[in-house]
Amino acid sequence: MTRIHYTILMLLWAATTLWAQEKPVQASIDSTKIKIGSQFHLTLKATAEKGSKISFPEGKSFGQLEVLESLPIDTIEKGAMYELVKKYGLTQFDPGKYIIPKLPVIVKNKTIQTEELTIEVTDVKVDTLKQKMYDIKPVAEASSRSWLWLFILLGIAFWAVVGYYIYKYIKNRKPKAPIVPEENLTPLERAERGFATLKNKDLIRKGEVKQYYSELADIARAYLEETLRIPAMESTSGQLVNIMRDAVRQKEMRIGGEVFENFEAVLRNADMAKFALSRPPETEILGDRDRIEEIIRSVEAALPEEKEEQEITEEQAALLLEQQQQKKKRRRKVLIAAGIAVLILGTGVYISFTRGVDYLKDNLIGHPTKELLDAEWVKSEYGIPPITIETPKVLKRVDLNGKFTKEQMQNINQMQIFEYGSLFDNFHIALVTTTYKQQAQIDPAAAFDATAKAWEAQGASTILVKQDEFRTEDGIEGIRAYGTMILPDPITRERKKTYYEILYFAQGQGLQQVAILHEDGDKYADKIVERIKKSVTFNQKKDK
Repeated sequence: MTRIHYTILMLLWAATTLWAQEKPVQASIDSTKIKIGSQFHLTLKATAEKGSKISFPEGKSFGQLEVLESLPIDTIEKGAMYELVKKYGLTQFDPGKYIIPKLPVIVKNKTIQTEELTIEVTDVKVDTLKQKMYDIKPVAEASSRSWLWLFILLGIAFWAVVGYYIYKYIKNRKPKAPIVPEENLTPLERAERGFATLKNKDLIRKGEVKQYYSELADIARAYLEETLRIPAMESTSGQLVNIMRDAVRQKEMRIGGEVFENFEAVLRNADMAKFALSRPPETEILGDRDRIEEIIRSVEAALPEEKEEQEITEEQAALLLEQQQQKKKRRRKVLIAAGIAVLILGTGVYISFTRGVDYLKDNLIGHPTKELLDAEWVKSEYGIPPITIETPKVLKRVDLNGKFTKEQMQNINQMQIFEYGSLFDNFHIALVTTTYKQQAQIDPAAAFDATAKAWEAQGASTILVKQDEFRTEDGIEGIRAYGTMILPDPITRERKKTYYEILYFAQGQGLQQVAILHEDGDKYADKIVERIKKSVTFNQKKDK
């Protein structure tokens, strides 16, 4: 099941019992609930043989939690083994439930992920009887000269674009020094050009050590793949060193063992920077670059002489010229498209300032939830126990045949699900009604935990939740769970923030649930949610 009803069905069960054996890496926290802004400690323990290299993660934040301090590592000897203990001080300044994500710990060049942990951050209650309250100030009127600044900004943007294209035109007319095509360079020349390009990017000063090591390793891999004829780009760090040794041996090249040791050390630092997010000292980073250059020079000096030397043919020269002409045509099309985009953007900015952003979205771009809000709503009764609700669209029944095992359904007498949309749509509604064979104690918190796990299985992350009491217009009491989470788009994989609300009602041997999800910050969706919540009613059966 790929749609949201899979998630809603999971509301009916708590998480399964977890079991685990002793692991080389363990994570724990000293508290599961803190006041807003208070500090708690996360402890990571790693056990390994003496002499093993262990690296703990570093960063300014773990998930949605801010790292206040990173304490020194403690070492505890246990015979032939030793235990390294790393503690972090964390906090959060917004109330809700937060997940400490899986963190990478490297033990003997192997990355081990810790388990996820949950911390609840509670708000601090304010005594409004002691704290003096003040009236809200009226909305200040905008100056009548504000439109003048709009035209000034548009004028600056227009002339900036014109000046940019004039500069590009003049620059392109200047005679350029001939550039040797990449395919005509030797492997050594390509590596040297790569080193020069990497130096100009100044990644070390910008703090992008991961990107620096990735490009540095790729330069070496590309050189070795072309000169030694080995699959260097697809090999892991450990595989690459062994493959390189075999190739050197087959070609009877004289290369000292320190070359392989230096190469293995640089690849190890690159893996640490990419996967453990650790930053070696700057002197070591610069030293790694010198080692890579020395490795390439050593291989180049030991390469056997090539007897054949291929020259570019007339046919290849003609093909190269045609490719350059095609490149110019594509550049011209890009410039035309950019000009049109600037014109459209300028028009959109003008309309946004004069009529407002909402006017632009509602009348030109379009807004799906506004169409739902303005549609002719439908009021209907769903499920057993029945629940009456008003929605923009009729909710469709979900076929449950084959969705559950007999063990899962052993205590359930009847279940019905109705929905509109899916988990990844801009707006989604799901309604679930369940009756049990025996009297059951309903725990909304456990039901929501099961729902959160189902969302995570479909790619959701950073799930924040709050709970409070809820009362319908006809006086029926229930529980309301609400908050936000991050969902990936199923096509573009772009991550977007989604708001959700789930209403729980337990009556007799039955449970009714109403779940609503939409893109966070959508004001039309917020109005739809409030209207749906006000429409929820129950048909109370009176004893005869």
